[in-house]
Amino acid sequence: MHRDPVAYLDRTRFPTHPWQLTESFFDPEDHGTTETLFAVGNGYIGMRGNLEEGRDFHTHGTYVNGFHETWPIRHAEEAFGFAEVGQTVVNIPDPKVLRLYVDDEPLLLSVADLVTYDRTLDLRDGVLYRDIVWRTPSGNRVRVRSRRMVSFRQRHLALMTFEVTVLDREVPVVVSSQLINRQDGLDEYRTQAGSADSADPRRATQFDHRVLEPEMHWGDDCRTVLAYRCTNSGMTLGVATDHQVETENRVELLTQVEQDYAKHVYRVSAQPGVPVLITKAVSYHTSRSVPAKELVNRCRRTLDRVREEGVEPQFLDQRVWLDEYWERSDVVVEGQPELQQAIRWNLFQIAQASARAEGNGIAAKGLTGSGYSGHYFWDTEVYVVPYLVYTSPVAARNAVRFRSTMLPAARRRARQLNEDGALFPWRTINGEEASAYYAAGTAQYHIDADVAYALSKYVQVTGDEEFLAREGVDVLVETARMWVDLGFWRGNGRDSFHIYGVTGPDEYTTVVNDNLFTNVMARFNLRRAAEAVRSLATTAPQDHERMVARLGLGAHEVDEWVRAADAMAIPFDAHLGIHPQDSQFHEREVWDLANTPADKRPLLLHYHPLVIYRFQVLKQADVVLALFLQGEHFTLAEKTADFEYYDPITTGDSSLSAVVQSIVAAEVGYHELALRYFQDALFVDLADLHHNASDGVHVASAAGTWAALVNGFGGMRHHGEVLTFDPRLPAGWTGLTFRVTVRGSRLRVMVRQDRMELALETGEPLDVVVRGARVGVGDDPVVVPLAGQGPRTPGAPDASAVRGSLRADGTLITASIPHLPLPAPEASDERWEADRVESR
Repeated sequence: MHRDPVAYLDRTRFPTHPWQLTESFFDPEDHGTTETLFAVGNGYIGMRGNLEEGRDFHTHGTYVNGFHETWPIRHAEEAFGFAEVGQTVVNIPDPKVLRLYVDDEPLLLSVADLVTYDRTLDLRDGVLYRDIVWRTPSGNRVRVRSRRMVSFRQRHLALMTFEVTVLDREVPVVVSSQLINRQDGLDEYRTQAGSADSADPRRATQFDHRVLEPEMHWGDDCRTVLAYRCTNSGMTLGVATDHQVETENRVELLTQVEQDYAKHVYRVSAQPGVPVLITKAVSYHTSRSVPAKELVNRCRRTLDRVREEGVEPQFLDQRVWLDEYWERSDVVVEGQPELQQAIRWNLFQIAQASARAEGNGIAAKGLTGSGYSGHYFWDTEVYVVPYLVYTSPVAARNAVRFRSTMLPAARRRARQLNEDGALFPWRTINGEEASAYYAAGTAQYHIDADVAYALSKYVQVTGDEEFLAREGVDVLVETARMWVDLGFWRGNGRDSFHIYGVTGPDEYTTVVNDNLFTNVMARFNLRRAAEAVRSLATTAPQDHERMVARLGLGAHEVDEWVRAADAMAIPFDAHLGIHPQDSQFHEREVWDLANTPADKRPLLLHYHPLVIYRFQVLKQADVVLALFLQGEHFTLAEKTADFEYYDPITTGDSSLSAVVQSIVAAEVGYHELALRYFQDALFVDLADLHHNASDGVHVASAAGTWAALVNGFGGMRHHGEVLTFDPRLPAGWTGLTFRVTVRGSRLRVMVRQDRMELALETGEPLDVVVRGARVGVGDDPVVVPLAGQGPRTPGAPDASAVRGSLRADGTLITASIPHLPLPAPEASDERWEADRVESR
């Protein structure tokens, strides 16, 4: 059975609220997690939820999407075509620090006498609030209130306010507002930040050189400016701050600006009950080629505009922007307040990662941490873009268009690997492959099909044929070319098309032949490319002619794509009645996950890859993901058999897995398991279930929770031209409401245990299909009765069911755990050494 949602969080510290995440008392033991949970961003700028005081911290972090440094990858053994240049997101100068001293005593939360404490991320306002009352060592109470916001409306702007009010008696107060280049390791006290654990591949690479080379530094009593150029990547950055102080107290100002450090120090003779309000506006601009001086001018223009318009209108604009976002994106689960809070927190994270990405990708951790070095993965295309397509199509367009701008680099990468067409990188920032481990990285050729899938989903849902004609078709053509060149034909009575030497989504099984997910998605890619080219010839002949000339497309190529797709080898084991993950998958022994010690999980941190590769064990859903993305090509019986085989051997070591397992579990009837997986995904960061929330939000999982709600419990599919619904509402839920926008028409869908209600909120009438019956939705809401919520199977698939069964060749399938060696002997243990030699 699944855990009660209340059990995921300490509700005395994080109380339930439908629109807020609040920390009601301070705990210094989990800075890393709370810095992630209370981060603010807009898709371009991101700020971790570091405390204003700056002293108690896990990882200070402020980031600009795509702003990175490069470094040479040093392979222990070189080989042709290995990735050569690494890319890592840069920790840009940090403006969050507002240090407070009262009667010369610093506010340090870990030792402070806090009378009251409240830190709240408001999901409607998009603002991080903090309100505390501190009793100083001398017994004077001081109220400190702050706000922190990264603007959704103004891409290059962040705002902070800091208000101090002495409550008991007159006392000297000092506020030091700072801008610090932390990337190069120093703050005003010249303390070096700790290094990350290099054994964990999910962590960011640590630099061994100065990253930000100073270009400018300047300041006056109101404004400070710093500008830099990255040492290797050559990217440039300008940052400027504006300050404003409002108080009836007497204030003295000191300003200091150095190349890595700028601060305004306000010395106040504070009277009881007379507040001191400091407002800090910050602007960042970055570029791959523009000189730093020009970026500084852009920062100045941003801050000048804020000065003219005022600060409070910026906070009001933030609320208006989010009102519009929630109007089209919110998902409501009736009677489940703990889940409702977590759902909205997750959906808010997607906005923070994507809304103003514009010209950049969407990183695996968004802008909440440096995990995975700030890289973009295929997660975006499979998990994030589908959510954006149905709720925020402008952001979706930016995401898919970003991939099209990477096409030249993808072509170069294909040539390096002796392939035609284009091969998109598994992980990247600037378009070049940055994965040093090819087996679980570069070999994931399915990224090409994932990009084609996201692009196609965007065009299908929005009807943006202009984008397809001008840019998208190039991606489809070049990826299709790669597949027909990568695969090969094999004749055995009937020709079949095979793809060898690739890795699917499951990184615990690498460099295999005929990976089912890869082949199924490649088949989709080939057919979609052919369809797009042929359609373009009919609907936009001039665009078609230009595309043919631009790409040198031969008349025979389209027919070859269709032929390869129709003959694609799709592995199926008739003896076991399931689809093998790859052509040799069932030849391996099964890893006994049920009896694997908890302290040996996740497997990737405790076993050499070669040990893991020898077993049937999955890091994340692979075949099961194919069952969802290409579900129209599998029967319900096939989906059920595949799910029952693969679910027990899937570790969940990847945060990408639970949402997909939830969706397919719901479809095939494992309703209790579907809810458990959904809740695990929903709280993966909020409850730090993978013990790495400190590295940043799992953005793909956050987006996947929407898919679990809409595609899983809501039963929505969109394989053809018409939306279809076959709901699977959990037994304890009374209602689920969500909205999807299709070609400008926004549909509100409410699922109840006995009915589905459909209403058109904006746009033209829509036709949908509910459990096989076509339903027209126009001016009036439509109610469709439901006879139950699909098949219901309690519990979970039997983990031991596969043991003892026979493979097609008659061999017995067994389950075991890799041998754990005994501790190494002491050098002085002569008896052991003698026994060892004797046993040879």
